[in-house]
Amino acid sequence: MTNPHLSTHLIHHPYAAPTEFSAPQQPVHKASTVFFPDVATMRSRRWLDKSGYTYGLHGTPTSFTLEERLCALEGGQQCLLVPSGLAAISTISLALLSQGDEVLIPDNAYGPNKDFAQHELARYGIRYAFFNPMDVEDLRSKLSPATKLVWLEAPGSVTMEFPNLLAQVQLVRQHGALSALDNTWGAGLAFLPFDLLRDGGSVQVDISAHALTKYPSGGGDVLMGSIITRDHAVHMRLKLAHMRLGLGVGMNDVELVLRSLPSTALRYHAQDKTARQLVAALQRQNAVKQLLHPAFASSPGHAHWQQLCATPENPAGAAAGIFSVVFDAPQSQVDDFCNRLQLFKLGYSWGGHISLVMPYALDEMRDLGRGAVLPGCLVRLCIGLEDAADLERDVAQAYGHAFGHAWRGQGVH
Repeated sequence: MTNPHLSTHLIHHPYAAPTEFSAPQQPVHKASTVFFPDVATMRSRRWLDKSGYTYGLHGTPTSFTLEERLCALEGGQQCLLVPSGLAAISTISLALLSQGDEVLIPDNAYGPNKDFAQHELARYGIRYAFFNPMDVEDLRSKLSPATKLVWLEAPGSVTMEFPNLLAQVQLVRQHGALSALDNTWGAGLAFLPFDLLRDGGSVQVDISAHALTKYPSGGGDVLMGSIITRDHAVHMRLKLAHMRLGLGVGMNDVELVLRSLPSTALRYHAQDKTARQLVAALQRQNAVKQLLHPAFASSPGHAHWQQLCATPENPAGAAAGIFSVVFDAPQSQVDDFCNRLQLFKLGYSWGGHISLVMPYALDEMRDLGRGAVLPGCLVRLCIGLEDAADLERDVAQAYGHAFGHAWRGQGVH
């Protein structure tokens, strides 16, 4: 077309920048519409195998790059991105369960997973049951011919009990059901979900759900989740459901996760180190009744954590920077302790650079009782990237004001 109007000329300007460009960060490709050079290409291009681009919901080079890097992080072969960690959980259950099927969920699982089964899956004629995560025989007794999916979590949400994940996965596989692990805590760094024995994959989960909101993002400003598999047939069931549900993520958010991903291991291990220092300090305090951190011998399931997370190269093992404290004190004093913290902010989530605190009414969250968690008021602490001594000083001042006990510390004033 010769001499187009200026507005047309600006839209269809022929200049294309040189493609040879290399920089530390990946380019951001954003699209709903994807152009095809001709009709034949449009008709032949396939999105299911990621060999080409057809529409923004099916991915761009930016999202494909993040998916492949997440597979490398967790040891999977296929990855789907979803708008949140909870979206990963709900997509898996919706994709793999039908009317008359049953799903089993550990009683200490992430609360919205249980809620989704109770209030959404049940409406579709899908049965659910909760099992004691620390009793493999309880899981065995609840498996039935209708059980098609078993959710696993290691450690448990809020209370940090570490189950016998090896035995659980093997039992579910023998039964013929699929196992789905909420791997947000492990993050591909504490243990390998698709190679639990580190022998090439003799024991592995079928699906890993990961709230990228946490460690891979690391900034407390992105909501995203991933679904990772090794089995192609399972992946295709998930991928088709993902497409039919219309799930997509924003490429600017993908860019933020790509930018943070290279530092995930550094942040994870730094927060792990600080968390252990605070647990060791809290163990000396009079008002502390129980500490829940799987790397400590007194925490429920410590031996199972050690089996998966401690290696000859790293005998101390790896753990996320999260732990819970059961206080032997009235709820009013525990709430006062949370309110008096200055560096710890009152908020949900974790894995970011700012430390967080949250009290929980545990008895309202469990259907099968407290298990190995002692009576008392529970508080979860999620460690950020602040200096460990500063965090301990903050905990010490809040503890002294709230509980009236002198802080039994070592060099903290």
